[in-house]
Amino acid sequence: MTDQVTAADSGSTPDIPGKPTSASRTTLSHIMTHADTNLLGTVHGGVIMKLVDDAAGAVAGRHSGGPAVTASMDEMAFLEPVRVGDLVHVKAQVNWTGRTSMEVGVRVLAERWNESAPATQVGSAYLVFAAVDADGKPRAVPPVLPETERDERRYQEAQIRRTHRLARRRAIRELRERRTAEGFGD
Repeated sequence: MTDQVTAADSGSTPDIPGKPTSASRTTLSHIMTHADTNLLGTVHGGVIMKLVDDAAGAVAGRHSGGPAVTASMDEMAFLEPVRVGDLVHVKAQVNWTGRTSMEVGVRVLAERWNESAPATQVGSAYLVFAAVDADGKPRAVPPVLPETERDERRYQEAQIRRTHRLARRRAIRELRERRTAEGFGD
């Protein structure tokens, strides 16, 4: 489905009114318990990734006005361990939109549940979501309207990441086609 979405996603849709970044921005908060830990006693990365996907999915659905599915996750970075008792805040917003897809940026912060120290950034990720209709086919999304200098920077950085994703996908496809033509059947 990702290839279909990318091929159809060449530009914005001028007939759909744009939405500001603040219209769909959200924060999901969750306290970490022993059920969330890995063998090292810290919170399992998969638990954090699920929270990231949940928050990003909510933002994508809000922005697109309907169902949206995760197409890819880029650059999930774990900056600090998360511990039992940490209150985790997952902040997400739409950074960029194409015709049918959206890049959602996510920041993960953690703070001790019983302390008044400020939250620390413990992770970040970029996800691409595709808006879909009832039949699972790509549907158009509203353009995102950056509101601040930070939003504008995120929009520009998202365009760079999109260019790199497309170039990487194209290079891999060309390599596979060349290897097949040379008789290598990986």
